Amino acid sequence: MPTKKKSQVTASPERRRELLDTAAEVFAAQGYNATTVRKIADEAGMLAGSLYYHFDSKESMLDEILSTFLAELWDGYDTVLAAGLGPRETIEALVTESFREIDRHRAAVAIYQKESRHLASQPRFHYLTDSQQKFEKAWLGTLERGVAAQVFRDDLDVRLTYRFVRDTVWVAASWYRPGGQHSPEEIARQYLSMVLDGIALRT
Repeated sequence: MPTKKKSQVTASPERRRELLDTAAEVFAAQGYNATTVRKIADEAGMLAGSLYYHFDSKESMLDEILSTFLAELWDGYDTVLAAGLGPRETIEALVTESFREIDRHRAAVAIYQKESRHLASQPRFHYLTDSQQKFEKAWLGTLERGVAAQVFRDDLDVRLTYRFVRDTVWVAASWYRPGGQHSPEEIARQYLSMVLDGIALRT
């Protein structure tokens, strides 16, 4: 008789999310290459072999973590970009949505920041390059529209401004903790006040 293949156990959506959240925290703290399936299983309170009933590899876990984060990010971004807002309002809405994503997917953002350049060279993760190009186009296009409409200064270096805004927003994943003193919306408001209005008193 043919040998029966071991079938994968389908975890409940809640349990699957718990396991992915655990894996994301370990990947973010230790780095993808340094993380073993055994380490993830230990953190999840299960045997490494048991984890393979739910995921076929740590690569599959990382893929699901990053693709879920980016899908939610683009759901929010696309809604903002389709809303017909002015350039300043679009920047404000994109920054606010970014901080909300950090609140929802802090570990995934940290992984994306550290690992995306290396991962993007692998066929399974080519979508990271596509997302980065789309991200850059959205931000640069909004900044250029703001300069053309005289909402932003005409001497603004839009590419440098894009890099500054991008890096200072997403680095928040390294210190932000959900449930802290400030909500994502309040952090976005303070951030936008500094970026768009400055920190010095007008005289």
